[in-house]
Order: sequence, then structure tokens, then C-alpha cells
Amino acid sequence: MSKRPDKRASSRVVREQIERERRRKRTAWIAIIALGALAIGGVVGWTIYASNRASGVNTPAETNSAGNGIVTGSGPVVVEDYVDFLCPYCKVYHDDAAVNVAKLLAENKITLIQHPVAYLDRFSTNNYSTRASAASGCAADDGHFQEYVNVLFANQPAEGSAGPTDDQLIKLGTDNGLSENFARCVRDKKYVTWAKKVSDDAGEAGVTGTPTVFVNGKKVQATANSIVAAVNNEAGAPTASPTN
Repeated sequence: MSKRPDKRASSRVVREQIERERRRKRTAWIAIIALGALAIGGVVGWTIYASNRASGVNTPAETNSAGNGIVTGSGPVVVEDYVDFLCPYCKVYHDDAAVNVAKLLAENKITLIQHPVAYLDRFSTNNYSTRASAASGCAADDGHFQEYVNVLFANQPAEGSAGPTDDQLIKLGTDNGLSENFARCVRDKKYVTWAKKVSDDAGEAGVTGTPTVFVNGKKVQATANSIVAAVNNEAGAPTASPTN
């Protein structure tokens, strides 16, 4: 005769199986929670690291108190312009207004604050806007910001193309009197983060396009006529004709 199954033994086996399954699930959940904690910790750590990196912005010489514009002159009327070195309309503005702005500076009528933003990287195959802005910061350190701005606009690449490489940006500077310190600054990409700050601050100030010009905080057309008229108006002087 065969023996009847022991019901108590069968029940014990079932209970043990259930308990083993509970332990397995518990272990799995502990592992999942631990991995999640590690992942969250990694994200937090990276966020802190990235934040610290973003806050570590090198600032060129001759910047304004906000650290986002290069200051030239010390006249009573403040002229601010926002330009992107890849922007074709900025070249038109520069070529039209540069002589008159230089005259206003020479007559000590204005303080000029220039903000080289980097809005147009997407229209360059090698992030030219950012690199040109950063290089202009290096030129400011070398005491030749205005001269380098002139050189950059004289050698402006077409939108959608590759702008000058870093070596070519350096040559544009050294061929026009900038030093080896300038070259080293460009190679080290010292002011790439500054270019981003200038752009971010411009956006926060409501600047959505380039060129944008303000005279004593009032937006004016980016033309020689408008700038000269606005400066004379702010200074209480008779309106003079711009220099051709």
C-alpha cells in the first residue's frame, strides 16, 4: 500500500517557498532602491558640479560692473550695443556707425559699452559666434578690443559656413598688433564661458536680436544718424550731422 501524503509536510514546503519568494522580492526591491539612490546622488552631484562650472566665468579687462560688456571711454552719455560677429546686419551697423562712434569717443561725449553676444552658433559649422566673442575678450585683455572688433567685421564669414579657426582668429589678431598673450588666451579658450554669460545676460535684458543699440537706456535704431541724434539729445546739444 502507498503512503498518504503528509499534509503537514506539504504545508511546510509551501510556506518555505512563499517565504523564499518574499525574501527574493525584498532583496530585489532593496537593490532597486539602492540603485535609485545612487542615480539621484549622481544627478545631484553633477548638478552641483555643473553649477559650479557655470559660475566660474573668467571676465576680461575693461568690463562694466555686470561683467558682460567691454567699456571704452568715460563720457556722460552711455551708448550700449549688442552685436554678434557672425550677424551680417551687425556688420552693416558697424560699417555705418564706427566712424561716428569713434568721433563721439574722441570728443569724450560717450561711454561705449559693447556686448559681443553669441546668438548665431547654429548658423556656423564651428561655433564661430562663441569663439569670436571669446577671442574679443582676449583682445580686451591685450588692450586692443576696438581694433579687433574692426578686424572681425572686416573678415566676417558667411552664415552657414565655417568661420575662421582658432588659429586663424589668432593670426587676425597678431597680424594687427596683438601679442602672444592674446594668442595664448584664445588657445586656452579662456573666455568661452564669458561669451555665454554675455549672451545669457543680454537675453535677460530683453535683447532678442542683433544689432541692438541703447543710448542712456533708451533703444534707438542701429544707425549712425540715430545714435548721433540720441547722444546730442541726451547731452542737450544741437543735433549734428553724422560724419560720412
